[in-house]
Formats: sequence, C-alpha cells, structure tokens
Amino acid sequence: MHGTVLALTLGCFAALPAAGQTVQERLPTCLACHGENGQSQNADVPSLGGQQAFYVTVQLLLFRERMRVVDPMNDMAKGLSDDDLRSFADIISRLPPPQPTQAPTDAARIERAMALVQQNRCNVCHLSSFAGQENVPRIADQREEYLVNALRGYKDNSRHGYDGTMADVVAPITDAQILDLAYYIARVK
Repeated sequence: MHGTVLALTLGCFAALPAAGQTVQERLPTCLACHGENGQSQNADVPSLGGQQAFYVTVQLLLFRERMRVVDPMNDMAKGLSDDDLRSFADIISRLPPPQPTQAPTDAARIERAMALVQQNRCNVCHLSSFAGQENVPRIADQREEYLVNALRGYKDNSRHGYDGTMADVVAPITDAQILDLAYYIARVK
C-alpha cells in the first residue's frame, strides 16, 4: 500500500504545472490525481465534484499558505493569486458530485452509523444529505478509504480543520465506529 501511495504522489508531482500556467491549463493536472470530472479513484485522494466553492477557495488558500500541508497540493497552489483560487473553486463546484458506491449494503452497519450521526450531530454542519455548506465540505459519497483516513487523522490530530471541532467530535469515537461512519457516508443515497 505504501508503494502505491508513493507512486501516486510521485505521479502527481511529475504532473505539476509551471507556475505561469492559467487555471484552465492547470486543471488537467488536478484531475489527474482527483479523477476525471472530479471523481477520485485513488484511496488517499478526495473527489472534488460537488464541493462548495467557498470551501474549495479556503482549502486552496490554506494549501497555498502552507497552513494545511499536503506536499502535492502545496506545490500545486504555490503562486496562485486569490482570483486563481476563486476560479478553481468555481470550476470545481460545477463538477458533478460523486455517486454512492454500488456495493451491497450491510443494514446493521448503516443503522449503527446513523445512530452515530445523530449522536454526534454530523448532520448539523455537513447537513442531513452530507452535501456540506459554505466552509464545511461535502462528504457524501466520498471514497470510503479516504473518509476513514480523514476521520483517523482528526482523531490522532495529524489532520487539522479550521478549529478543533472535528478533533473534539471524533475523540470519543472508536476505530470500529469510524469504519461504520465511513461505510455509511460513502453510501448516502
């Protein structure tokens, strides 16, 4: 698995554009990692389709300023103007959202996750559809592996949000519960 992540990261680095390229010229590089039409096929890379423009703008700003560190993204955002960030966000927000996985569902896992969603009020910030709002990301139908990694990152404090909210919410949640939450959110219909 680590070899796959390394190969993916090196492939994304190799595809990084020159700083002088326009947003339209850089977009294919984004989609090389995040998937055609913003639908990621890579476990460690989120789908971008359907994200809120404001959320994308803020994330790109955080990457550009290295306030959120993910090396390929920091390199990609380097040199982007504020107008470039807004242009990228506008384009990304118009990409189609990911579709739920078509794999059969386990009703018991769905039920456990729905109870966790209610208990932890995930549906308040992310909305009941998990489509997100303003500075809260769309998490509906993201790749399950990505959701697991993100939630684990909030739990072990290796991933940071705007504030400590996600770390606080995830702190009491067990790893088995993280697996159930990711399973459910990847299958929101």
